[in-house]
Amino acid sequence: MTAPAASDPASRDRGRAKDDGGSMPLADHLRELRSRMVKSLLAIAVGMVVGWVYYDETFAIIRAPFDRVVDEAAAAGRDMTLAFTGVADPFVMQLKVAGVTGILLASPVWLYQLWRFVTPGLHRNERRWALGFAAVATPLFLAGAALAYSVLPRGLDILLGFTPENIENIISVDRYLSFFLRMLLVFGIGFLLPLLVIALNFAGVLPARRLRAWWRWIVMGVVLFAAVATPTGDPFNLALLALPLLGLMGLAWAVAWANDRRRARRAAEEPHWGDDEVSPLDA
Repeated sequence: MTAPAASDPASRDRGRAKDDGGSMPLADHLRELRSRMVKSLLAIAVGMVVGWVYYDETFAIIRAPFDRVVDEAAAAGRDMTLAFTGVADPFVMQLKVAGVTGILLASPVWLYQLWRFVTPGLHRNERRWALGFAAVATPLFLAGAALAYSVLPRGLDILLGFTPENIENIISVDRYLSFFLRMLLVFGIGFLLPLLVIALNFAGVLPARRLRAWWRWIVMGVVLFAAVATPTGDPFNLALLALPLLGLMGLAWAVAWANDRRRARRAAEEPHWGDDEVSPLDA
């Protein structure tokens, strides 16, 4: 009588290899990818339904920076308004807002599914560090997006302030939404750059001493990035993005320095054997 398949040593070894980040058949990879994608799309669809139902409240949050500029412009005698320029634009706009809302609301689900798809290919210590990076990345991105939302009214006021007298600003809602999302995305990604520096350091690619040697170029790069990312390029908005980024880069250097010292201390504690020496063998 043959033993059950679960007790087969070869099958147990294959299972352990899969759990410990070993090889996995391509068909299993594709089936798992399909399962993760279906779950993520279902979560996004549920989030889109919520965004569709609460479209008015969501769109009020999106247009709030523009409304602040409109109030200030009306006090100065200037007229500006958001407008739809096509017959189907209101319907398309509601779909876009619902889609963005769905992606944001479902982000914990699809990030978790992405995490579960990637982790089988990582070793145990790599999974621990990757989980820490994922946990820090979300608050950093949200902090950058919040900063962009706070400076957006001032940027709009400066840009629309170049309008000549007796000229009305009729701005397409679709273009305003694109500008709004681009600002939030650029600021959010900017706040993730220090985390990328830390990840490269942990991977052994970028030591802290090299960061210290490049500090002038890093400062110049951050200032240039802030100048390009901010819509107006004035010193106030530039400083609002550049100063937090410089502070985060300084924190990233401190983490990289501490990690390099930890590595050096661990390497000093491990025994080293010369090329002409015989190392002892464990039984």
